[in-house]
Amino acid sequence: MTDWLLVIAGGLVGAPLRYCLGVDAKFRLHSVFPWGTFAANAGAALFLGFITEAVTDGDLGAKLNLLLATGFCGALSTWSTFSYELLTLNSARRLTLAAGYLLLTVCAGVGLSFAGAAVASAAF
Repeated sequence: MTDWLLVIAGGLVGAPLRYCLGVDAKFRLHSVFPWGTFAANAGAALFLGFITEAVTDGDLGAKLNLLLATGFCGALSTWSTFSYELLTLNSARRLTLAAGYLLLTVCAGVGLSFAGAAVASAAF
């Protein structure tokens, strides 16, 4: 299987999952805070940290990295929606919420990626 097919296969799972998280969060939480995008980005960061540490070198490791890191995590996480939601909160004069969303997303993303790597390191 060529590399780009692995990326597409991972994206075919990650993109709909991101969409469903967004729709489900809006339906269940009725919140101005963009919980769906936050959950998608946080989950992708955690899983990416795990995969980065767990996947071994070599041909199989490179293929798994394309499928899971580039394809799945790349499609699950979304910088553009995060940016759009920040602009929307700013336009609505929800500046404190926008600042909180920015800080929470960046800190959680970095922290969770390290946590995922630590879990993989302990497990393998």
